[in-house]
Amino acid sequence: MKIKSPAFENKGRIPAKYTCDGEDISPPLEFEDVPENTKSLALVMDDPDAPMGTFDHWVVWNIPPETRSIEEGKEPEGVQGMTDFGRKGYGGPCPPRGEHRYFFKLYALDTKLDLPEGSRKSDLEKAMKGHIIAQTTLMGRYSR
Repeated sequence: MKIKSPAFENKGRIPAKYTCDGEDISPPLEFEDVPENTKSLALVMDDPDAPMGTFDHWVVWNIPPETRSIEEGKEPEGVQGMTDFGRKGYGGPCPPRGEHRYFFKLYALDTKLDLPEGSRKSDLEKAMKGHIIAQTTLMGRYSR
């Protein structure tokens, strides 16, 4: 399974358009080689370089397994979780200083999750335990 973006290369620089310095919209994403027995997908974007520990920028689950792309600026069909911005939906990179790494993590699951909207990444990770068929990561960098 793979996740990639036509907007930036893996380990490359995320364009400002997708950050708090630009339009703060989600970048386009493409998914490849999703396992046939996948019942749902989950997507997390986080920043492990944040000063107070990992900062969650995007948390979504129960994305239909046939989803192969997410358009720029769009939320995927699915259930939105709470970010560390205190709201649901995408929140772009906005590092206080230095270069940070942003990980887009895609999970193929063998079930749909019974998790209420607005749950946090930690709740999602607990619910996914034992249900991950495949996972992949796209990493982008950004500094202000």
